Amino acid sequence: MSNPDRIGLTWISFLSYALTGSLVIVTGVVMGDIAHYFHRPVSEMSNTFTFLNSGILVAIFLNAWLMEIVPLKRQLIFGFILMLLAVTGLAFTHSLALFSLCMFVLGVVSGITMSIGTFLITHLYDGRQRGARLLFTDSFFSMAGTLFPFLAAWILAHSLPWFLVYGFIGLIYLAIFILTLSINFPQLGKTAPKENLPEQKESWGVGVALLAIAALCYILGQLGFISWVPQYANSNLHMDMLQAGGLVSSFWTAYMVGMWVFSAILRFFDPQRIVTVLALLATVLMYWFITNGNPAMLQWIILALGFVSSAIYTTIITLGSLQTKVSSPKLVNFILTCGTVGTMLTFIVTAPIVSHYGVQMALKTANCLYAVVFLMCLLLGFVTRHRSHSTWKQEAPEPAS
Repeated sequence: MSNPDRIGLTWISFLSYALTGSLVIVTGVVMGDIAHYFHRPVSEMSNTFTFLNSGILVAIFLNAWLMEIVPLKRQLIFGFILMLLAVTGLAFTHSLALFSLCMFVLGVVSGITMSIGTFLITHLYDGRQRGARLLFTDSFFSMAGTLFPFLAAWILAHSLPWFLVYGFIGLIYLAIFILTLSINFPQLGKTAPKENLPEQKESWGVGVALLAIAALCYILGQLGFISWVPQYANSNLHMDMLQAGGLVSSFWTAYMVGMWVFSAILRFFDPQRIVTVLALLATVLMYWFITNGNPAMLQWIILALGFVSSAIYTTIITLGSLQTKVSSPKLVNFILTCGTVGTMLTFIVTAPIVSHYGVQMALKTANCLYAVVFLMCLLLGFVTRHRSHSTWKQEAPEPAS
């Protein structure tokens, strides 16, 4: 593979995470205005965004097989067409059913792109470099989380149409589309070169199951927490929406910086041990955030929470891909699918809790899910296979850059 193609594919991976991050993270900011637009309660409107999460889940699950049937370039070109149709539909719809359909289509586009982006990184890079590259790729998710809540809050504060937020998100896919047309993609399935195929099948082991549970609980806990933080800050702490959106942006800013830091640190430390420590710290910090009623202190707590949370999910994916000697699209997509189940369940689980017990109880539920992540990472230490693989043991760590 030529160096320009490798660079282009890597940038497609970066932008794929930015696309998914922007779609998922702005939900908590725009949900109130969209609920008002459709004359629905916020708790009821939150269930509609399940269509977005369901689309992501369906696409990632099916793409484990489709990537070996439909060429990656063709999938991304088709995704651009779907993105145009969905954003156009949002701009002109006054129907809740059509809105839900457009959300589902956006989810499908996001899931296809993210699954391709994740596979490209695991395909292009190995060993410790794979973990570092995945972390840096995932930082684009949080980078979008830093930019788009502020952008969405600015749009809404100036009484502009809420669907403009999704128009700006569509510009990310435009960049993906332009890159897609100009580079060559790796071939999978029957057309793949023989040397790129694993020589024999290898069982995944118990470690993959533990990581799958951890991925599901982490994403459900993270999105269950961050999706309701604006409403919690607004209703319980009487902060305005710009301040509440600032909390979300602070979380993702620290998350992004943490990914850059940990992309260097993880090259020198065992990923299972460090992800266990980070999961424990994140659980404690989230509990502190929920039980602390001082708005000024919350800003610092959520910054610390974003920083220590940043490496957890990507390290889970990295550890999953290293449970076998040769990582396959199916294994990587299985971990991604489990994480996306957490995305899909976000409002299915939290909306009834908010409706019956209040926003703070939804945040406490997220805190319990983080505790489960810590437990799964701790148990993984007894069964993980990543240390036995020669690519992990023999590869010298690269100097931090």
